[in-house]
Amino acid sequence: MAKTSTVKYPSWNQLSIGGQWKQGSSDRYATVTNKFNDEVLAEIKLANKSDIDDAYETAKKAQADWANASPHQKAAVLEKAAQILAERRNDIVQLLVEESGSSQLKANVEVDASIGDVKEAINYSFQMNGTILPSVIPGKENRVYRNPVGVIGAITPWNWPFYLSIRVVAPAIATGNAIVLKADSQTPITGGLMIAKIFEDAGLPKGVLNVVVYDVEEIGDYFVEQPIPRVISFTGSTAAGKHISGIAGKNLKKAALELGGNNVLIVLDDADVDQAVAAAAFGKFMHQGQICIATNRIIVDRKVYPEFVEKFKSTTSKIKAGNPAESDTIIGPLINKKQAQRILDLIEQSIAEGAKLDIEGKLDGNVMTPYVLSDVTNDMAIAKNEIFGPVAAILPVDSEEEAIRIANASDFGLSGAVHSGSLERGINVAQQIETGMIHVNDQTVNVEPNVPFGGEKFSGQGRYCGEWALEEFTTVKWISVQKEPREYPFS
Repeated sequence: MAKTSTVKYPSWNQLSIGGQWKQGSSDRYATVTNKFNDEVLAEIKLANKSDIDDAYETAKKAQADWANASPHQKAAVLEKAAQILAERRNDIVQLLVEESGSSQLKANVEVDASIGDVKEAINYSFQMNGTILPSVIPGKENRVYRNPVGVIGAITPWNWPFYLSIRVVAPAIATGNAIVLKADSQTPITGGLMIAKIFEDAGLPKGVLNVVVYDVEEIGDYFVEQPIPRVISFTGSTAAGKHISGIAGKNLKKAALELGGNNVLIVLDDADVDQAVAAAAFGKFMHQGQICIATNRIIVDRKVYPEFVEKFKSTTSKIKAGNPAESDTIIGPLINKKQAQRILDLIEQSIAEGAKLDIEGKLDGNVMTPYVLSDVTNDMAIAKNEIFGPVAAILPVDSEEEAIRIANASDFGLSGAVHSGSLERGINVAQQIETGMIHVNDQTVNVEPNVPFGGEKFSGQGRYCGEWALEEFTTVKWISVQKEPREYPFS
């Protein structure tokens, strides 16, 4: 039975399967709450294994016709979806604020990024090209065709729920695939249901996009193990990504993984300290640090270390934390109390290990005001782990070489940043950091629709966005054509 009879958005209570909005078949419910004030936003009856089978089977049927639709038909749906997304910006922003604890700033950035990815995906519809290659066999022609993989299963997280789902849905659809999207049960509206409605209103054929929400305790690994999907796209923690990758590999499915990060922002001795402080504060505290590409370790040369720490503390003290519905709030609530306690434990352990507490924050409900820890070393808990909260860890170093060594002494390699007064020096250091993305004289939280997004080491495999997304969601097929009779050594 549902837990409560009063919800703010009672219409968001169904799953989208096969072009139909219907209740899940599980006996379990997800109660979706406002992360700031605990108001109940929606209650959703969850999917069971039969619903997942239904979603995948209808996706497989719909995909055959969608793959044969013309590029212009696919592009028209995406163009309409981008238009609808822009028209519904205020609704999306409001729900991101309520459902995920996003600030107004972060929610609008998320909408902008989503529009950008949908518009970029329009190009993919016209890039499903064939190529003719020469052959060593006389009279033969080799043709290579780019085709959709078929059906994609996507699992997306709660921190940037709308964008990180759009990032998979748009290119999958553009390249002629069908998709089953598993939205996180903490953010199912912005993470999936609202997206299904947008594409439905944009004219996407029934069954091409399906959205389910389920309880992992009930479903286990079945979403990945189900035989139909050929690609599993997962964005989330490294531990979960390793598990999903193992299951996908056992079933010979391709896994596209964007996982955790322990991202560095390096401040060299010739850096513009004021600019570095501004960048570090943004990269650290945007969405209260709950971003895979958030700044995790701030590595500062000792020559500018005292100045940097004092100015960073001053900037941090001015950042407003509280109700994300207020336009000047930067730090809103963490996703849940379990995450908050995990962060507090990391802080306590790091102080015991010798970190200096420069700014002590506090926890009020799910809102954590900023903490600043200095004199951090790379072996402390706050430096070894992805924080995913508003806690700045500042590490002093004695040289450029030490900064590079410390930056690379991590199992992760997702994003990063380097600040230097010399662009060439900054670029040279950036090239030595083992990471999928890095930014010179900027901060770590960057995404653009036309450049590759992804990590190295334990931060994932594969790339999203731009032409690189084609590699994740398509396959190639070789067809040779013998135009003249071929002579064989025996017959």
